[in-house]
Amino acid sequence: MRLMQGDEICLRYKGDLAPLWKGIGHVIKVPDNYGDEIAIELRSSVGAPVEVTHNFQVDFVWKSTSFDRMQSALKTFAVDETSVSGYIYHKLLGHEVEDVIIKCQLPKRFTAQGLPDLNHSQVYAVKTVLQRPLSLIQGPPGTGKTVTSATIVYHLARQGNGPVLVCAPSNIAVDQLTEKIHQTGLKVVRLCAKSREAIDSPVSFLALHNQIRNMESMPELQKLQQLKDETGELSSADEKRYRALKRTAERELLMNADVICCTCVGAGDPRLAKMQFRSILIDESTQATEPECMVPVVLGAKQLILVGDHCQLGPVVMCKKAAKAGLSQSLFERLVVLGIRPIRLQVQYRMHPALSAFPSNIFYEGSLQNGVTAADRVKKGFDFQWPQPDKPMFFYVTQGQEEIASSGTSYLNRTEAANVEKITTKLLKAGAKPDQIGIITPYEGQRSYLVQYMQFSGSLHTKLYQEVEIASVDAFQGREKDFIILSCVRANEHQGIGFLNDPRRLNVALTRARYGVIIVGNPKALSKQPLWNHLLNYYKEQKVLVEGPLNNLRESLMQFSKPRKLVNTINPGARFMTTAMYDAREAIIPGSVYDRSSQGRPSNMYFQTHDQIGMISSGPSHVTAMNIPIPFNLVMPPMPPPGYFGQANGPAAGRGMTKGKATRGGRQKQRGIGLQGMSQGNMPNSQASQDVVSQPFSQGPLTQGYISMSQPSQMSQPGLSQPELSQDSYLGDEFKSQIDVALSQDSTYQGERAYQHGGVTGLSQY
Repeated sequence: MRLMQGDEICLRYKGDLAPLWKGIGHVIKVPDNYGDEIAIELRSSVGAPVEVTHNFQVDFVWKSTSFDRMQSALKTFAVDETSVSGYIYHKLLGHEVEDVIIKCQLPKRFTAQGLPDLNHSQVYAVKTVLQRPLSLIQGPPGTGKTVTSATIVYHLARQGNGPVLVCAPSNIAVDQLTEKIHQTGLKVVRLCAKSREAIDSPVSFLALHNQIRNMESMPELQKLQQLKDETGELSSADEKRYRALKRTAERELLMNADVICCTCVGAGDPRLAKMQFRSILIDESTQATEPECMVPVVLGAKQLILVGDHCQLGPVVMCKKAAKAGLSQSLFERLVVLGIRPIRLQVQYRMHPALSAFPSNIFYEGSLQNGVTAADRVKKGFDFQWPQPDKPMFFYVTQGQEEIASSGTSYLNRTEAANVEKITTKLLKAGAKPDQIGIITPYEGQRSYLVQYMQFSGSLHTKLYQEVEIASVDAFQGREKDFIILSCVRANEHQGIGFLNDPRRLNVALTRARYGVIIVGNPKALSKQPLWNHLLNYYKEQKVLVEGPLNNLRESLMQFSKPRKLVNTINPGARFMTTAMYDAREAIIPGSVYDRSSQGRPSNMYFQTHDQIGMISSGPSHVTAMNIPIPFNLVMPPMPPPGYFGQANGPAAGRGMTKGKATRGGRQKQRGIGLQGMSQGNMPNSQASQDVVSQPFSQGPLTQGYISMSQPSQMSQPGLSQPELSQDSYLGDEFKSQIDVALSQDSTYQGERAYQHGGVTGLSQY
């Protein structure tokens, strides 16, 4: 169970050594580096049987507040016409609407006072957003999402259309953004949940309940507050007066604020109920479920900005049934699929250029540019021997076996833990600070084992190891460390690699580090998954695949013969990839799972799937993973696979539509790009082999390759008979031609640069 600080827990004593007892409290400590216990602070400890240690029952106290608010927001959206503007209403429902431009006075300088200067892609984002009623901003790792969001809020607030509402799904994200907006000199109010008023944060001084305490204009309220603090309670008449004054003060502060910041669910707070917000910005919106995003949206949105990155982790939905039915797809992601193109920030300031190359090419079509040079990312006084001095990364090959952890629900790998400890010790001795090393592992079992192993078996002082943060990928999202060690845990012959299958987890794990990344894992198990196979091949190419003793990394470089070829080219990870990166382009493959137009394919052929982006139907799902198109460019096969399509070299260029298929809603005309856009893009005409490090702004060695899919009907998949497969209208040749057309319609999404430079370069053969 995922417990967090602040969760409510009910503890009951069921034994016969003491009288029956029950108490309610909230969690103040969860398992961490200092111990595996969970601590609870009880509301009252009267009669608590502290001397007995067995026969207790623990229940999670479920609070329905957030769900009630989501439910109410959806109702409001459906019924109340004033809740959002007509344009946003229709856009969110996926209807065709004429585009609208907002007439506003654009600022002469886009950089906000008190914030760093913006780069070209940030300026473009700010300028475009101010003129549009609905915009999506995609901020890949380290591209300055928060600064861009704060700058947008600054300009919106200066327009004088009432307060701007700023939300994010988590309190940490709201606090970070609040801090940045405060630096611009605007009047900011941070609205906290009543239950969190006692929890300290870096922006506590901006919190509404604290600003009220310091209001000079209401001396009576201050007197009553002082009395309440000193005596603990007020007489009923005083209490009544105190509450009335407090409400007035709250309203006054909220009305006069330039910006109000709160969590998405917090926007359903009764104190905001009577207010209308013309401009609303939701940060980290890809981590919020759609109903959660709707809570702030229905407060009168006429201009809505969603900031996020659908190539990083989505919302956490504990109920598998709800996730499958589509709850784990964020509003941002659904709008991308509907064809609203996000504005992408393109310059990253976090990672050493050698670290950003792989994520950029795999997840962002090679569009990430480096705002830092290799020289900026070399730590002074840090003496660590990387296998390749100019590439601060390596994959350390470990042959140990996984085992099931004592909890019975997780995995651990002792050999890997021992190697992680050695590497951590090496980094610490080389001069890294312990709080700047992060160890990411997807399994709670491994986290718990690592904490104990490092503290008991590490050669340095226990205190040092305690300061090294060890957590899951989810805990690191949105944050950065100087060094990241990734412990993969899984090492088996047949069961697969579990959590690691989700490409977005890999993206987040690889993009947390500023100075260096070290992956510890078993290549034999990992290379069965196409994306990991790709990563291993890339590391091998860069000569950073290490096997052997850790004390001399440069001599331990792994000399393995040709890497294993992909056995299963049809993306075995598809069932884990239900919410992975879908480009708008998939939404327009006529007749695909995503095509909602009736002419796409005959109705009896419409395979209902439980994929979040497909139609959600009440009928049983009778399609397996085979049916879902591979998210574009997530799995890049080695360069032209001989005879993949029965052709000499890759797909034929510029193939047209097959007969009798209608394109969807005339997208070609809208996109303003003809079918010839892809003709030169599809032919691999040059094999890029630039060196990333020597050119910090180059697009990296793996610029875009084309998508290639083998025919599923050749695959024998358990539980799928041959005829069932062949019925499906978009497998095989038809699908190839459709995907060609769909890609050519949306070729701009790859970033126009590639086309101006004479076609997209292919992948070099590993």
